[in-house]
Amino acid sequence: MPKVVIVMPAYNAAATLRSTVRDLPREYLAGAILVDDASSDDTVRVAEELGLRVVRRERNGGYGANQKTCYRLALEAGADIVVMLHPDYQYNPKVVPHMAALIGEGICDVVLGNRVRTRREALAGGMPLYKYAANRFLSLLCNVATGENLGEWHSGLRAYSAKALRTIPWEDNSDDFVFDMQFLAQASFFGLRMGDIPVETKYFKEASSINFRRGTVYGLLTLLVMAQHFLARAGLAAPGLFRPKA
Repeated sequence: MPKVVIVMPAYNAAATLRSTVRDLPREYLAGAILVDDASSDDTVRVAEELGLRVVRRERNGGYGANQKTCYRLALEAGADIVVMLHPDYQYNPKVVPHMAALIGEGICDVVLGNRVRTRREALAGGMPLYKYAANRFLSLLCNVATGENLGEWHSGLRAYSAKALRTIPWEDNSDDFVFDMQFLAQASFFGLRMGDIPVETKYFKEASSINFRRGTVYGLLTLLVMAQHFLARAGLAAPGLFRPKA
């Protein structure tokens, strides 16, 4: 059986961590790794009480920097499949076995949780209308630009094969939120097989979410990443994001 390692990039997730771990199938807990990005709450204490392996970053380096630490640790642990699960309980951990199976069976290299099966479900789950509209527009744009067919490009629930993590030069990506978009653009550029699986939308007070200003910046950076992807694929430029690992 392939070795599945769950990584949780955490920042002030004490209020939701127990619920996340409660719904995660037991067989995945032994190897789960939580990387705390210098939280100011009790995230580390709660994680240790739950029996998770905890790695604490002394300085807050950002969402992307946290993920880089997560993936280094997972590969060092001998992972065949790495599932990135936010500990804010915005994504249902019960779908993790199905995501891992798509990779383990050789069907996909990258699998995302898709929160937008229908507009009705997304809005009923609490997704703000402006975020829904931005999600739909940017996801459509990314599909057209790359030739992929993902239901959503902005999910925080993701599973990667070790092959994907060894192929993509993610160490060169941003330390901020646009890391996720860069990673998917790279996966498409390097010909990795991407798919998704439906997961319900869950927006609530304790769940982490970027504000309107940061969301706007993220949207503009998404456009920049797609422009870089186009130039690299057309052979007109060679942005560092799309250069193979040495």
